[in-house]
Amino acid sequence: MDVLHLRGPVLVGPEDVRVEAWVVGGRITFERPTAPGADVQELRGWVLPGLVDAHCHVGLGPGGAVDAATTEQQALTDRDSGALLLRDAGSAADTRWVDSRPDLPRILRAGRHLARTRRYLRGLAEELEPADLPAAVREQARRGDGWVKVVGDWIDRDSGDLAPCWDAATLRAAAEAAHGEGARITAHQFGEDGVAELIDAGFDGIEHGTGLTAATIARAAAAGVVVVPTLVNIATFPGIAERAEGRFPRYAAHMRALHARRRATVREAWEAGVPVRAGTDAGSVLPHGLIVEEVAELAAAGLPAVAALDAATWAARRWLGADGLQEGADADLVVCPADPRADLGALRALRAVVLRGAPLPAAG
Repeated sequence: MDVLHLRGPVLVGPEDVRVEAWVVGGRITFERPTAPGADVQELRGWVLPGLVDAHCHVGLGPGGAVDAATTEQQALTDRDSGALLLRDAGSAADTRWVDSRPDLPRILRAGRHLARTRRYLRGLAEELEPADLPAAVREQARRGDGWVKVVGDWIDRDSGDLAPCWDAATLRAAAEAAHGEGARITAHQFGEDGVAELIDAGFDGIEHGTGLTAATIARAAAAGVVVVPTLVNIATFPGIAERAEGRFPRYAAHMRALHARRRATVREAWEAGVPVRAGTDAGSVLPHGLIVEEVAELAAAGLPAVAALDAATWAARRWLGADGLQEGADADLVVCPADPRADLGALRALRAVVLRGAPLPAAG
């Protein structure tokens, strides 16, 4: 029997630290194994649950679905960065085959993006009219792993700026449809208009959330709506604005303004009690493997280092219903050279990545 001896500290939680742990049969235990003849391998360092990228797109490229080889490379890149649990927030590709690969991260899928006709990036979403949204939500809920993703706003070329894609009644019907299927529902949302309607409709999450204001932050906190800011993606806003300046100057100015206050928005949301989770939006435009950069961006926004880390580890796993480092849990973990609560830079030089109990080469 192969045994991993984790010569910690083992960070079971932000303040719950164990001296050591073992991995036996792919699962974590805090009781010293007594099996004779065990082949014991030691891993030394600060042990964390595998990181979570709570918003990415496996199997997706700028024009839509990508082939299996590209999908595999995306997943491997995430794995090597320490991201061992991925919430796929919409993909045109069927990635179920990834589940049979023990060397690839675990994926929780939201089915395919649901967008208003001609109001999203071409080839990525199922495009719909409002009357068809609830039925499409039910279909994607059955295809996914407990999540549905709706595009809440996008540029309206007639007005030349961001605008909501759905009315309040349609959003309520969509949320009811998702919850009726036992799924949670989240929405892409850049602008200010439409945020209150998403919260009132009963949406469980908001992706990006750059348009949150003091009023909607308070409402999101009261409702327990989770925000995934994807700050590494928001960094692309100035480039988007530059390309749009000629045809849509109002939209360009709006995107620049959202970008300028991005960090303050995230900090104010977190300080108000809004649950914030780490996600990169990798897959459609951005490359995979950016979860450590996203954690660093959360810290740059003003979250304490341990809170930024929590957004990609302990709290993120609880939110998604996944194991952490509890007794008997699947051993999905990373080993850092120093305490990442004190120095997030330790995430950039991982000593080991352990997926399903198997040590893998670390990219750090």
